[in-house]
Amino acid sequence: MTPEGSLLAAEALHKAYGRTTALDGVDFSIHPGEVVAVMGPSGSGKSTLLHCLAGIVLPDSGTVRYGEHDVTAMNDAQRSALRRTDFGFVFQFGQLVPELTCLENVALPLRLNGVKRKEAERHAREWLERLEVEDSEGKRPGEVSGGQGQRVAVARALAARPRVIFADEPTGALDSLNGERVMTLLTDAARDTNAAVVLVTHEARVAAYSDREIVVRDGRVKDMLAGLR
Repeated sequence: MTPEGSLLAAEALHKAYGRTTALDGVDFSIHPGEVVAVMGPSGSGKSTLLHCLAGIVLPDSGTVRYGEHDVTAMNDAQRSALRRTDFGFVFQFGQLVPELTCLENVALPLRLNGVKRKEAERHAREWLERLEVEDSEGKRPGEVSGGQGQRVAVARALAARPRVIFADEPTGALDSLNGERVMTLLTDAARDTNAAVVLVTHEARVAAYSDREIVVRDGRVKDMLAGLR
């Protein structure tokens, strides 16, 4: 049963890769505006959990519900549409399209949703300004620093105003100062738009930006005390 008031919830998720168990009966829930850090050692199953929650990977059993929708019952096209409209993603290395300018990268989710170019780029400029990288709008990803590129990636994730943001080691390739700036901008912007953030990290200083921490170990989940800013 979906926890009351939750935006995204998983129940009894199991996932194995051959003889290796990645998830062993995991339950999870997150509310609008909440930031939940998913922690654990390498190979513990935390990225598998994120991929199942986002509909990228289907669990072997169990359910994932987003609002009134059963994500695990959707077909590939339906899950892809959900990731395009309601879910945003920030990856460790940004995953920006190298051939596009930073402005075009941020506008891309909007363009894929049918927004006209001028309107999409207007919104993209607003997000670049909010993430303090407006000077990079005409540059390509290879022409900006790692910290700037990751802020552009955060702007892209937020541009379509998703209801859930999945951040997989978003500061893993950054120094501590840039990492802190990215986390501050990401969490503040998400809370302002009432988006939920599923934050996968192995760093305590990054998890400290969350409202709540869970630890994945050997495919199982343990709730921890709330993180403190």
